[in-house]
Amino acid sequence: MAFIDCHFFSESLGLSTSMYVLLPQTTVGQIGLNNRSTGGKHPVLFLLHGLSDDHTIWLRRTSIERYAAPLGLAVVMPAVHRSFYADMASGPKYWTFVSEELPALARSFFPLAEERERTFVAGLSMGGYGALKLGLRHPERFGAAASLSGVTDIEAMARERLSREEATAIFGSADSLRGSDNELFALASGLARSDAEQPKLYQCCGTEDFLYEDNVRFRDHCRELGLELTYEEEPGAHDWGYWDRKIQSVLNWLPLENGLANN
Repeated sequence: MAFIDCHFFSESLGLSTSMYVLLPQTTVGQIGLNNRSTGGKHPVLFLLHGLSDDHTIWLRRTSIERYAAPLGLAVVMPAVHRSFYADMASGPKYWTFVSEELPALARSFFPLAEERERTFVAGLSMGGYGALKLGLRHPERFGAAASLSGVTDIEAMARERLSREEATAIFGSADSLRGSDNELFALASGLARSDAEQPKLYQCCGTEDFLYEDNVRFRDHCRELGLELTYEEEPGAHDWGYWDRKIQSVLNWLPLENGLANN
């Protein structure tokens, strides 16, 4: 695969920012990596980082390049800092960036597919929240969304795990979250009531993870609504050993055309 460290200016953020990009490349003489490319525009996975990380973390902590190479899958990894993928009450518009500007810019820079059936999003912890939020708010753009140990109860996170100052800077107040476009339970209910084509959803969480109970509640909520959700749990904590294993499960689960996920 080709690896690009891409620095660019974001109009919605009003600053220069970065993303890592992996692009498929067919090779014959490369040793130790089974590369594949379908030619033309590549199916794309937007892969999101967690609260204490940045756009470099998936390459530093997992073998995502090696896992994606035989699938012919491009991977875009943006930086959003501690924004919770929100248009911050006192800060930059990271939701506008990740949902509108980033996909358009990435497609203008690189040969990435535009069809929803070939566009996917996944993330861990805060990034799992962001991935589900993108899939639930924009089912017309994403064919699949996957959460690994995701923050599924954003109100509880804002009240119990963020400082009051940080929660206020991001969301305005925790009181504003319930039933809003930042709350996954409300978004799932809204999608179930709509006529929109639903994305495939994937959710996993380790049974020793501090977010486990929240993930179980969100799983049950989606099942009650009849959403198409694949849920997996196993022993595991909120750590990279678990996420390195489960990102492989996500890649195998993705509805890649031409049976790419099975090669």
